[in-house]
Amino acid sequence: MQPFQKPLSGEEEAYYIEQSQLGNQEAIDILVEHNMRLVAYIVRKYQYFDNEKEDLISVGTIGLIKAVKSYNPEKGNRLATYALRCIENEVLMMFRQKKKMLK
Repeated sequence: MQPFQKPLSGEEEAYYIEQSQLGNQEAIDILVEHNMRLVAYIVRKYQYFDNEKEDLISVGTIGLIKAVKSYNPEKGNRLATYALRCIENEVLMMFRQKKKMLK
């Protein structure tokens, strides 16, 4: 498994956020790649469940992509703060869906 890329500096992150809001897919990809460490951090909290780590990372990555695409810097919070909630919501939705399927 490849190590995660280092987080972007504040200036780099601001530039790529601006570019992603203009529809630049490459900027979105860069933001996602450099924030994968956040997904791994969140997945560790839920790893004691039956789910495999790869499934959790996949679902967390979907949350990260949604966060990058819907992030609005004018609201005053950082991308990582906003993405954390989006990633957790995706993981929790997966757990709720599995629970419904078991019933």
